Amino acid sequence: MADILAGGKPSLIIESGEPDWLSPIPLDHDGTWMIRISDRSITPNPNELLIHPPSLVVGVGCERDCAPDELRELVVETLADARLAPQSVRAIVSIDVKADEPAVHTLAEGLGVPARFFNAAELEAESPRLENPSDIVFREVGAHGVSEAAALAATGPKGMLIVAKRKSRRATCAVARGPHIDVRQIGRSRGHLSIVGTGPGDKAHRTPATDTAIARAQDIVGYGPYLDLLGPSIAGKTRHDFGLGAEIDRCRHALNLAGQGRDIALVSSGDPGVFAMATLVFELLDQEAHPDWQRISIDVHPGVSAMQLAAARAGAPLGHDFCAISLSDLLTPWPTIQERLRAAAEADFVTAFYNPRSRKRHHQIETARDIFLAHRPVDTPVIIARNLAREGESVEIMPLSELQVESIDMLTVVIIGNSQSRQMALVGRSWAYTPRGYVQKNIGKTGS
Repeated sequence: MADILAGGKPSLIIESGEPDWLSPIPLDHDGTWMIRISDRSITPNPNELLIHPPSLVVGVGCERDCAPDELRELVVETLADARLAPQSVRAIVSIDVKADEPAVHTLAEGLGVPARFFNAAELEAESPRLENPSDIVFREVGAHGVSEAAALAATGPKGMLIVAKRKSRRATCAVARGPHIDVRQIGRSRGHLSIVGTGPGDKAHRTPATDTAIARAQDIVGYGPYLDLLGPSIAGKTRHDFGLGAEIDRCRHALNLAGQGRDIALVSSGDPGVFAMATLVFELLDQEAHPDWQRISIDVHPGVSAMQLAAARAGAPLGHDFCAISLSDLLTPWPTIQERLRAAAEADFVTAFYNPRSRKRHHQIETARDIFLAHRPVDTPVIIARNLAREGESVEIMPLSELQVESIDMLTVVIIGNSQSRQMALVGRSWAYTPRGYVQKNIGKTGS
């Protein structure tokens, strides 16, 4: 660079690749130093800058559950024997039934490149160019080749096979070279579904992992008002809005999109694993046989639940053993909910109520209050938290005997303390906490 800025002109040798970025650099056939562009694995000469262009694609095939080390060693040896630079590999490609094969993804991650996949028809279209077509492979997957065909499909009509299929005991690979390889135009990626919890509503209570998953996603699926809360963070992404109560439709749609090779974020408020979307996704995967669903990758990103934020706003009411119970009887029979309420009350659990009351459902929270009054002191603190982290937020603390249902709705979380929970005044406001027993344990001790 110093020589170029000082007016020097290097010589240029292009052995592979089509680098359009060279045009601003002045060149001289008799330059004092050289730029060599090559996808070969070579040692540069003195006064030579060696650049490896992204001109290679490695096609792979393997048996189910092939050991990652076997596939990696086959590819490394193949590149070394052909004197090809691993730095020039642009992608690992295969047939779509291998989209969930760990060995393929381990290989791609090790080379720092994406893995892309083609369906059988796309691979079969390359059969006239194959050096090793196989009727056996055709009977297995519907194409006469996998590794060679995938490499050729990825490099396009101007690409050419430079290493024909090589085999190990359970894997195959082939290498093709092509111009202007754009991985965005190669086959499709393995679909990915992120099930994210956005917390109670505001950005301050979203985790960085959730923000990263949303930023990466191509499509966002969820209940419309929850998506609205994400604001600018989903600008430019494809929204798939669903109404209240369409939980199964949301999950199926997200799985179908991911099954097409897209990166999807399924949005849930609070924590997606607490009375929310994550469990429904896994239930659908467990009960319905969709091959495209089974090949996707999934991660679940927890969020700050309404129960956690309600507790934080009130102090520390969850300081000892606690549980959470949904009072909605849409999915759980009311007698079962009553059994759980009595068990929690008798066991002296701090208890959080989700879905405490709706426009058509009033009696459940009243019954819950009465059950707990039979097992708790009348002055047991109760936290009523509504619209947490949103406009109109309110948090009240009152004795259990004074709990009224009029101010409670589906946007409210109710937490009832245990028999040891306390309400106190501090810094001009009320707080509630449930002791762990540290103070009582240390009564009579000195030097603490």
